[in-house]
Amino acid sequence: MVKVQDKKGEKRWKKVDVNLKEHVRTPIFPETLESNDTWFQDYLSRISMEELAQSKPLWEVHIVNSPTSDAHGSVIFKLHHALGDGYSLMGALLSCLQRADDPSLPLSFPTLKPSKQESKSTKGICSSFSWLVSSAFYTVADFGWSMLKSSIINDEKTPIRSGNVGVEFQPISISTMAFSINQVSDIKSRLGVTINDVVTGIVFYGTRLYMEEMNSKSKTAESTALVLLNTRNIEGYQSINDMLNTKAKAPWGNKISFLHVPIPKLKQSRTSNPLEFIWEAHNMIKRKKQSLAVPLTGTLLEMEGKFRGQEVLMLGRTEKKNGCKSNCIKNTFSIVTKLF
Repeated sequence: MVKVQDKKGEKRWKKVDVNLKEHVRTPIFPETLESNDTWFQDYLSRISMEELAQSKPLWEVHIVNSPTSDAHGSVIFKLHHALGDGYSLMGALLSCLQRADDPSLPLSFPTLKPSKQESKSTKGICSSFSWLVSSAFYTVADFGWSMLKSSIINDEKTPIRSGNVGVEFQPISISTMAFSINQVSDIKSRLGVTINDVVTGIVFYGTRLYMEEMNSKSKTAESTALVLLNTRNIEGYQSINDMLNTKAKAPWGNKISFLHVPIPKLKQSRTSNPLEFIWEAHNMIKRKKQSLAVPLTGTLLEMEGKFRGQEVLMLGRTEKKNGCKSNCIKNTFSIVTKLF
């Protein structure tokens, strides 16, 4: 599918034939290469700067058969955000897979079940009233803060925010880092948190360490992360057939919202104990669950899309805190799957 403009100036999707040779690439490592890791990261940086051609379907698959220190091979999916959000794209990918025990059966995943404490509805009037009051307060605070950060309040200039005009058009460099899922799961179990808490804490901690390495004063600077969130009111995995069904709860497309989250500051105690970042991420996410700022922001984005158009919403929305016009949602994003 490609997007074309009709006589009235409106853009619509048009079905076209796909030439796999134009979409599937198999790069070959140079024979004289000393470090495959360096070449792999340079390759990621190079393809991330290349724009997808508007005259053909907006996706590419890069198959890297050469080994790196993290994997024997890699598959890189480069997809335009117009194709859908992370949920719908992962649903399409999983629909191409088969079960190992019985390929004739569809994929199935365990569903989340609330704990006994969460399933109890007899919390009492006082407890329910307290929850409603705190939810209303957090909603106003989070929604108002996001609006202010999007329009008025700027972050401090740091190594991750230069404030220079046109910084989004400058060359970029991508570096990769592999984490053992067993180690992440062990931290999750020991601290009694979620996988999201652990990953978020790791990202925050790594970001602050990079900022300190580049500028020691920036470890305590006011910095904000723009987090994209799924706004679908669904539970569990849905196949591509379910998403294409008009009666499904989660139709294909982009169903996302964003939320501004302050990055925890790097204090002396946290340098020696990175688990504090995970605890802070856990408390932050737990508090955000009481807020209705995300659905409110999603509703605001839908209204803006109706009045100003989807392209203006997705490509033209700017963040003043970056000091220049910068897309809230990148034109393309990549999913790197390691083949062990």
